[in-house]
Amino acid sequence: MFNLVEKRRWYFILSALIIIPGLAIMGYSWATTGAPFRLSIDFTGGSIYTITFVGEGVTEDGVRTVFEQNGDENPIIQRLGSEDETRWVLSNPTSESTDSDVVTGEILDDFAAAGLDGSLAVGYTDGIGYVLNFSSDAITEENVRSAFASLTGEGATLTETPITTYSIRAGFKETEAERQALEADLEVLAPIDRGSFSLETVSPTVGGEVTRAAALAILLGALVITGFIVIAFRQVPNAFRFGVCAITAMVHDILIMMGIMSLLGIILGWEVDALFLTAILTVVGFSVQDSIVVFDRIRENIPLRLGEPYETIVNRSLWETIHRSLATQLNAFFIMIALLLFGGETVQHFIFILFIGLLSGSYSSLFTAVPLLVSWEKGEIPYINQDGGEKYKEAMA
Repeated sequence: MFNLVEKRRWYFILSALIIIPGLAIMGYSWATTGAPFRLSIDFTGGSIYTITFVGEGVTEDGVRTVFEQNGDENPIIQRLGSEDETRWVLSNPTSESTDSDVVTGEILDDFAAAGLDGSLAVGYTDGIGYVLNFSSDAITEENVRSAFASLTGEGATLTETPITTYSIRAGFKETEAERQALEADLEVLAPIDRGSFSLETVSPTVGGEVTRAAALAILLGALVITGFIVIAFRQVPNAFRFGVCAITAMVHDILIMMGIMSLLGIILGWEVDALFLTAILTVVGFSVQDSIVVFDRIRENIPLRLGEPYETIVNRSLWETIHRSLATQLNAFFIMIALLLFGGETVQHFIFILFIGLLSGSYSSLFTAVPLLVSWEKGEIPYINQDGGEKYKEAMA
């Protein structure tokens, strides 16, 4: 049986070659930008726009270009709704009034009088008319035309028009003039449904609160996991070491994710948002769970293999669980690769960093946590259990 644990120093060196440059990159980023990563509006504050364009030809690249021209270097754009979504547009309605608010009221009155299911929201847009947003999918062309028969006389048109809706996360616009200039540039792409247009601001304190909550969750989780392992492994000598090694592997994975995200922020301009914290918490659970599976097999084999060297027992346990770990992890990796290739730009950053974290978690559970346990037992860790090496040699003699 090939001794995987015997190569533990090489595993530790490989991890150090990834983690130490990652820490250096985060330090460089902190020195140059004031933060270890490029931060999104979740942490710096900003604006969230929900914009519905009425008409064809609006693309994500076009929207991105407009925001970049108005000072937003890296807006986060997500398309909402289906590609074949439409809205009814009522232009030049027959009415005694030219006041858009009065005509809107007449449209709502006609809709209520028609007794159609659902509700109706009306937005007026200069140059296009009244955009009708029905809440029910049961609305058909026939009952729409019959409902507004009094308003669709000579010169009026009622057309079903394609729409495109985007959610855009971008920076603050300090003045009303800046916001109006942005909206004017967006309307060059296509008319905007003013009834659906929304603008929300995100405070930087929200990101700070989420970060503190995530850090507290990781800290408390580490304490609870260590306590659980100590209790569950109480019949095994030095059960506390199992918990510490599992948490060390978890920290190993977090540092790798942070270092790679910092590097991608410098090279590709990737920004850390709330989804990055979600990825970290997901990897934390995955990494610890995988370590516990291997440790549990070690716990089972220790009383069954009395007289065998500790390193041999651990290596045997590693081989007995590695196929299970690889089978589980490969399934997850295939899914994430598919999402990376076909999932769209809005989720690619999240999926990529999650993929890196799960890859690191798979590695650390087998080649960090377990070898570290053996090194601790044999007294190879500086300043820790220094007499362990001599006792181990005596026991093997």
